[in-house]
Amino acid sequence: MTKTTIGLAVAVAAIAAASTSGAQAQQRGVTATEVTFGMPTDLSGPAATYGVSSSNGVKMRFEEANESGGINGRKLKVIVEDQGYQVPKAVQACNKLINRDKVFAFVAPLGTPMNNACFKDQFAAGVPNLFPLSAARSMYEPFHKLKFYGAASYVDQIRAGIQYFVTKKGKKALCAMYQDTDFGKEVLDGVQMQAEKLKLKVVETTTHKPTDQDFTAQVTKLKAAGCDLVVMGTIVRDTIVPYATARKMGWTDVDFLGSAAAYDLFVASAQGGVTEGFYAMGLTAMPYRDTLSPAAQQWFDRYKERYKVDPNIGAIYGHVAADLTVTALEKAGVELTTDNFVRAMESIRGYHDIFHGPEVSFAPDKHQGADSSFLAVVKDGRWTRLTDPLRF
Repeated sequence: MTKTTIGLAVAVAAIAAASTSGAQAQQRGVTATEVTFGMPTDLSGPAATYGVSSSNGVKMRFEEANESGGINGRKLKVIVEDQGYQVPKAVQACNKLINRDKVFAFVAPLGTPMNNACFKDQFAAGVPNLFPLSAARSMYEPFHKLKFYGAASYVDQIRAGIQYFVTKKGKKALCAMYQDTDFGKEVLDGVQMQAEKLKLKVVETTTHKPTDQDFTAQVTKLKAAGCDLVVMGTIVRDTIVPYATARKMGWTDVDFLGSAAAYDLFVASAQGGVTEGFYAMGLTAMPYRDTLSPAAQQWFDRYKERYKVDPNIGAIYGHVAADLTVTALEKAGVELTTDNFVRAMESIRGYHDIFHGPEVSFAPDKHQGADSSFLAVVKDGRWTRLTDPLRF
């Protein structure tokens, strides 16, 4: 080989290396030593019980990965932004994470209307949306290569729950009480779709704002309509207060059913046992330490030691979202790009978390990982599971 040929070969190799390095450098949120994620969530508003615990769960799982050397040589970082469960604040938080922090992806972003408000700018920037704390169909429909969601939708949860109450308990007069938000309207859609299928009438509906604290008017209206099943598009506080109001008014010949958004430790353990007998659809086991697997008990203890409080269901959602993200990062390999990551996510099959949650699988044309939920009821201040997984 002549000196000229050797020189040309070296130059070509150098150009190729520079090209590869440049491509990696252009990948947002990724350096040779770190991957940065964003998490717009509620740390101060009506859904803070989910936002705080889920962000703790994400951070703890990423810290565990980092303590083991990171993923493919990179440490994982998450920037958490408080959006207070308000759409304008959510848009601000998302814009900061996208444009200033240049994050690789969002992980466990909270809230249906908040996620919906961020999607356009997020996807235009090529930022994947991973396992949001929202079960709205818009989290995976219409199909987008950057949307990944891991469980049953609110619509399917509610339809399965209504099916149970109609066939098992003979309910005939359906009503709905829901937040006047994208989330609440998803629950209403489930009620209306299942009522139409079963040829039943939705006899009354009421709405409220997420921050409302007095529900006397709504409960009075529903009681006057003669409802025998009230389906609630509510979260925590707006689940506890109206249910307690109904019971205080002596309205006891009616059942109340919430979605997985109401399946929360605080709802079950509300002061004075005011939520006894409340029903909700669940996605995975509630973190009562005495009912968890040994691996989940170890996780419970680490969480409590780290944050000085028992983990809530939101902590499980955060852990699973982060663990699925770690799984995909491992599969994506050293050359981490958005396209490689998406392909890695789509290759996940038969994933099982440590909490005996539903099996999760994705595919190139399927970005909803699971579709089952179960019915649970508050009994003696704890959630008690009543059914096997239900699908619709």
